[in-house]
Amino acid sequence: MRVLVDTPIWSLALRRKTSALSPEEAAIVGAWTEIIRESRVVLIGSIRQEVLSGLRDAAVFDRLRSHLRAFDDEPLTCEDYEEAARCFNVCRKAGITGSTVDFLLCAVAVRRRLEIFTTDTDFHNYAKHLPFRLHKSQLAGL
Repeated sequence: MRVLVDTPIWSLALRRKTSALSPEEAAIVGAWTEIIRESRVVLIGSIRQEVLSGLRDAAVFDRLRSHLRAFDDEPLTCEDYEEAARCFNVCRKAGITGSTVDFLLCAVAVRRRLEIFTTDTDFHNYAKHLPFRLHKSQLAGL
C-alpha cells in the first residue's frame, strides 16, 4: 500500500542530524527509508511547502528542495478539496478540530486508499471518524 508521509516524518529525516535522533526517531526514519526504497511514498504540495518553510539558511533550503524534488507531487483535484471540507465537517461534528492541511491529508488518503505516516497524534482522533488507515511501523503507538 502507498503511504502519504506527513511533515513531521520528512522533517525528522531531512532536517535533523542522524546523530541527534533518539532511538525512536531513528526507527521512524528507518521506516521512512523503507517506504522510499519500496517506492510507496506519496507527497503532496502542501507538505513540500511545510517542510521547506521556516528555513533561515538558503543552502539548507536548496539542499532540502533538491532532496524533495526526487518525489513528484500527487496531483490534487477539486474533489480532494471538497473531501477535505467534508472530513473537517465530520470531525467538527464529533468535537474534533484540526488544520486545513491535516484534513487535506485525510481526504487524499481516503480518496486514494493511502495510509498516513505521521507522528502527529491528532490523526489518531481523525481516524476514529474518517475511513483512512494510519501507517503502522515497527513502533508501538505510531
